[in-house]
Amino acid sequence: MRLSISCLGLLLGASTVQAFFVPSRSFAGVRSGSIGQVAIAATVVDTASDTDGSSQYFDADDGASCITRPKGSSNDWEVHKFGGASLATAELYRTVGDLLIKEAAGRGDGGTIPTMAIVSARGGMTDLLVKVVDSALIDFSQAQIALDEAVESQIALLQELAPPAITKPIEDRFRQDGKDILSVVQSLRMLNTVPAVTMEVVSGFGEIWSAQTLHAYLQTTGVPCDWIDAREVLVVKSDSSGLGEKGAASTGGVTPLYQETAVRMKEWWNTNGRDNGFLDLDYTKESPIVVVTGFVAKTKEGVPTTLKRSGSDYSATIFAKLTSASRVTMWKNTNGVYTADPRRVPEAFPIASLKYDEAMELAYFGAQVLHPSAMEPCIADEIPVYVRNIFNPAFEGTVIQGRSKTLQEAVSTEKVKNWRSKSGEIPIKGITSVDKIALVTLEGASIGGAQVAERFMGAMADSDINVLIITQASSESSITIAVPENEGSLALAALEDAFELELSRSTINSVSVVPEMAIVAIVGEGMALTSGVSATFMSSLAGANVNIRLIAQGSSERQVAVVVNGFDTTRALRAAHMAFTLSETAASVAILGSTGDIGSALVEQLQTTEEMLKNDLGVKMCVTIAASSTKMALCETSVGLDINCLAELVQEDDAPDFCLDEVTKVMAADVNPLRVVIDCTNSEEVSEYYERWLSAGVHIISPSRKVAAGSMERYRRVTKAARENSADWQFESSVGSALPVLTTARDLFETGDQIKTIQGCVSGTMAYALSKFSEEMPFSEALSRAVDKGYTETDMREDLSGSDVAQKVVILARSLNMDVSIEDVDVESLIPEDIANKAYPEERGATNAGVLEDMKELDASMLKRLKEAEADNRVLRYKFTIERETGKCKCSLEAVPNTDPLFRLKRNENLVAFETSRYAISPLIVKGAAAGPDLAAAGMFADLLRLTRAYSSNN
Repeated sequence: MRLSISCLGLLLGASTVQAFFVPSRSFAGVRSGSIGQVAIAATVVDTASDTDGSSQYFDADDGASCITRPKGSSNDWEVHKFGGASLATAELYRTVGDLLIKEAAGRGDGGTIPTMAIVSARGGMTDLLVKVVDSALIDFSQAQIALDEAVESQIALLQELAPPAITKPIEDRFRQDGKDILSVVQSLRMLNTVPAVTMEVVSGFGEIWSAQTLHAYLQTTGVPCDWIDAREVLVVKSDSSGLGEKGAASTGGVTPLYQETAVRMKEWWNTNGRDNGFLDLDYTKESPIVVVTGFVAKTKEGVPTTLKRSGSDYSATIFAKLTSASRVTMWKNTNGVYTADPRRVPEAFPIASLKYDEAMELAYFGAQVLHPSAMEPCIADEIPVYVRNIFNPAFEGTVIQGRSKTLQEAVSTEKVKNWRSKSGEIPIKGITSVDKIALVTLEGASIGGAQVAERFMGAMADSDINVLIITQASSESSITIAVPENEGSLALAALEDAFELELSRSTINSVSVVPEMAIVAIVGEGMALTSGVSATFMSSLAGANVNIRLIAQGSSERQVAVVVNGFDTTRALRAAHMAFTLSETAASVAILGSTGDIGSALVEQLQTTEEMLKNDLGVKMCVTIAASSTKMALCETSVGLDINCLAELVQEDDAPDFCLDEVTKVMAADVNPLRVVIDCTNSEEVSEYYERWLSAGVHIISPSRKVAAGSMERYRRVTKAARENSADWQFESSVGSALPVLTTARDLFETGDQIKTIQGCVSGTMAYALSKFSEEMPFSEALSRAVDKGYTETDMREDLSGSDVAQKVVILARSLNMDVSIEDVDVESLIPEDIANKAYPEERGATNAGVLEDMKELDASMLKRLKEAEADNRVLRYKFTIERETGKCKCSLEAVPNTDPLFRLKRNENLVAFETSRYAISPLIVKGAAAGPDLAAAGMFADLLRLTRAYSSNN
């Protein structure tokens, strides 16, 4: 194959060969030419110094019309930008076209509006064209297939939008473009490389085709319209080559040359604009719609280039500046700029307004909804930028305008205040992240600090490393930077080369790189001179068990950034988002035993309070797992299961079998920083997982006494796991249901009060049965009534043997740091060994029915004890006592006098009396209803709310 000299000049991009790109249509309106029409020529350019202004170049009194002030128009231009996602199908092109027509028609009686649309390539087209170039070096046939797909798919879409009379010449141009592209990529096999200029030229055709496609549809509507190949107008100075990284936070050193661009814009307006009648329109009735290619431009030498990946936003604001537009609207597929990435933080919501500085900070730190350089052309001219949803145009979206105060201005006019004292004011606007980061560290340098820093950063500059964050130890002997992960190895090699001698002599300990990191940043102008912001941020991450590897704060105090492990990024984002009350506090909850008595009562309480929790407390309970003893329902998204039909979900035929390993896996993988397992079972098997859950940072709430009153060795392991992993193990409801018995005991102990004795009754079953027991109602009948009320354990022998109370005594004693186990409690059982050891049917209720029948044999002996107590003006109560000084613990059936607080115990109550050095004359008494699953569930619900409140207040 012969490679023409013209193509060679374009492909090589050699400094000795200037390639002048002949545009696909001239200003005179002659539509011809393509990349095949590249000629070697000396390019004549205006070398006068460029300035930041543009409108001044339109004001020359040369008789030409000025685009910035169309004759007869009462409104300035408005610029609209549409990305690839908004142009993916023919229907979306229609949507965009119709939206432009509506916008150009004006608002109310304000007159029509001159309208300019900046368009990206159709969704996926740029990647397809990049594939064409990349494939050419490997398999030319694949490149040809990809190119045919690109051209024909765009033509097919075009044909859906306009009749052949309009589309035929455009189709011919598209196919000719395809042939020219093919001839260029064929040449790559001779070079065995892809020159950057070739990639930029080929990839830019996506925008060229997209602009013509939208223009074709607008032609069918009869509105005055035209399209511009930006390479005819936009002239830039580019200090880099290639497209840049997809979604990169930089335009790669591309600077618009406004002076020459303004001249070319003026020339277009007075040739093509004039020929299309734009200069003679009645602007009270209609205004033109001009479609412009985004992304593409050319250098002052005439070489085609681009504004790099995601650069169409930049195109929009550049043309807004050129036309002195009154506003720019970036049409996206979201409702504006969000407080966080809604794909990672479902609770994120659109921000109503941002300052230019805030928007640029968010963009730099990874917010993909705006290109970081897009603000620059609008700042000097104070052009507001709107971000709106193409699929929800009625929503106002986000407006970006105005500058933040400088730190010096803030210091001179404001005083430092804690952000929580500013009622209703949230200091940050958004939280964002940059993924795929590597940390590069030099540590232990014993040579001069300033020299180390200079050589360190020099090595990075020499290797063209993009340094995102830098921190330095106060000794100036250790430096860490954050760089893109794909540059980590290069940065490490550069440092090893720069400090080769020091490393060999051990005057520097080491240089290292740690990949798979991520930057998480909070951004907002309200952070300046506001205390407590960093503390809230760091506390939220600590509460979510997210380790911070690096911390940096911008000198403007508009952002604080941290580096965390990549797998913790989403959890960190959600934790920080909740901490600043940008969203309600959401808890991911697994309810084990959700179909049992206590579990069902808890689910019902969650159902009835769902709206109140959300509206009044800002709390959302997302049930991600619900399980019975055999089946479970899972929801691995942040939405959670439908709280109103948990029982049905668990009982579905295709519901998976209950598996504790799967529960553990789902909870560990959940990115919500507040994860809670509520154990409503009384299962020893479930208890064995407590340590694993707490070690993973998962909180536990449980009325079960298997662990809290179990072996001391396991109890200590579990409490240690909770302490070391910032996880809470709440078991208040295990003693006294909803009564604050354990809380009171801990408060007394931790405030230094000397607790002497604790006594009372903590068995709802015994309190009820003994209060009903009389000569007329045998003890067995009173117990039967307690069973009917749902007060007893599943196996009521736990109540009658004293085991239930003994376990509660152990838990209460351990809350006072007493080394007590169940074997240390002196327990009186009310049932003989033959009943205690008897095997009863295992069906639900069958055990208690059998026990009740056998208990009739004890009615006589119990009646005798009752009469003896009544004869002495006493009542029977099942009482426990803990003597802290001696360590003695006991529970037994006692006849208490009327001076004992238990004398007036009501039938469904628990009572605990604390005799302390402060409460020596009269004990501190905690008393109230505590029997039944509803109250037990209420205690667990209170534990859950305490967890959410603690999480919110800590952050």
